[in-house]
Amino acid sequence: MREPVHKFEKYTDLKDMLKKSGERFANRPAYMLLTDNEGEYKEITHKEFRDDINFLGTKLIEMGLKGKRIAVISDNRYEWGVSYLAVVTGTGIVVPLDKALPDNEIESLIIRSEVEAIFYSNKYDDVMKKIKNKGNTKLKYYISMDLKQNENDIYSFLELVADGKKLLENGNNDFINAEINPNEMQIMLFTSGTTSKSKAVALSHKNIVSNLMDISATIKLDENDVMLSFLPLHHTFESTVGFLYPISTGGKIAFCTGIRHIAENIKEYKITAMISVPALFEGIYKQLKKTIQKQGKWEKVQFGIKISNALRKIGIDLRKKIFHEIHEKLGEDLRLFVAGGAALDPEIEKTFIDLGFCMYQGYGLTETSPVIAAEDDKYTRLGSIGKAFPSVDAKIFEPNKEGIGELIVKGPNVMLGYYNNEEATKEAIDENGWFHTGDLAKIDKDGYIYITGRKKYVIVLQNGKNIYPEELETLVNKIEGIKESFVYGRPEGNDFKICAKIVYDKDIIKEIYNVTEEKDIKEIIWNEVKKINKQIPAYKYIRDIIVTDKELIKTTTQKIKRFEEMKTVL
Repeated sequence: MREPVHKFEKYTDLKDMLKKSGERFANRPAYMLLTDNEGEYKEITHKEFRDDINFLGTKLIEMGLKGKRIAVISDNRYEWGVSYLAVVTGTGIVVPLDKALPDNEIESLIIRSEVEAIFYSNKYDDVMKKIKNKGNTKLKYYISMDLKQNENDIYSFLELVADGKKLLENGNNDFINAEINPNEMQIMLFTSGTTSKSKAVALSHKNIVSNLMDISATIKLDENDVMLSFLPLHHTFESTVGFLYPISTGGKIAFCTGIRHIAENIKEYKITAMISVPALFEGIYKQLKKTIQKQGKWEKVQFGIKISNALRKIGIDLRKKIFHEIHEKLGEDLRLFVAGGAALDPEIEKTFIDLGFCMYQGYGLTETSPVIAAEDDKYTRLGSIGKAFPSVDAKIFEPNKEGIGELIVKGPNVMLGYYNNEEATKEAIDENGWFHTGDLAKIDKDGYIYITGRKKYVIVLQNGKNIYPEELETLVNKIEGIKESFVYGRPEGNDFKICAKIVYDKDIIKEIYNVTEEKDIKEIIWNEVKKINKQIPAYKYIRDIIVTDKELIKTTTQKIKRFEEMKTVL
């Protein structure tokens, strides 16, 4: 088990976390929000944020929602955080819903979770009206984050906060004095997938705060850090690492105004840290490389890397000075990237580190609250996900000759189980308490974990050889002009033919190869794939390709929906 790298505050539950960090960082800014006036921002302090949580929680209990299930659905915004914590730190059970779900799936999950109240933004006004008119749910309270005042049986978030403030001032301490049982289900999260297949993950305060403490022991953020909130807040990666963690350290959160605005957001908010999926960092890397190459400075940068790496070996770090132009371009204050959700190309990780950024790869699942392992200042090894967190045990289940097997883990961050699904829970957590991740991995002699692929996606050939699609996709994605790819096995007789669906960028392909016809584009890409084949064993050869400029089907955290994609290629 790994030792903590940093000292950290201990918490019994999220209410305890808010209290302790609130006392330390009361007057520090917790949020930086855009106003209606262009270029103007307002800051909300940690005390104001906690006051709003207390006001809203007080009102929710007064409305009869103590112990009830309450859903939250919206884009990332301040009201989401207040609603989530007002529910979970004294009112009831919070049910964060995926903001990208179609109307019928939102309705289905509201029915399945038996929520009695829901917080939502005006984007969901129409679906809420339909659900209200049908009357087939347990919903009693519809709470709009955008209404200024209550209107036609729809409650205003602002009015509830104002009402709660009066109640609290008049001596109503029901929320303030509410006790938390850290071992009970307080968070219900649905896994991605269709509503019939998605499972409801039951998490407790103990699950979440154990993960917060492990993150604090591993990755250093403090009250001077500014986090860019980009991934959807309903997802545990963003919720725990990008929301609860900076709140616990007195940091400041700013919301990304859209993927096209990331670069300007980083500069205008003076972002110091951000977490995201590898696809985003790959996009930043490709754009950065393209710009440097256009300026004719790529060789100069490579030479600078050689010099700075040599100096670092003797304890001299001049990366920020040597590459100051790059830091100015990306954001002078930016220092930390954390990637999770999929495998990060080691070349990209190494380049960012060589240029003077902290770049860590982490790994986890909804069922583990979510982080299991991550790199940090002390424990880094390219291509790995670092070591298991201090409170987490990890080992390989039934390893093969290469030491590859299913990664299984045990720790206080492992979920209580799947709600109302004992069979699925028993499949996931064995009788000795080990959670089976479903991911294949190997652990080296120093404890570094390397994910090799998803157990259920491995293509097993007739000769017994295993093909890990993610490994081949990493190689294909390095082809210039390629956005993403999906490697799959097409049944052929008693075996599989390894194929790839490849998504290209029309503009880049035209710029580099001066072709626009799909047959010409396919020929160029096929020639590049053949070059890849020469670098790998024959049994891994990609033997057929499909090319397209249409994005692959993905979840809100940009993971490929492989089963959905299989339907498009077979």
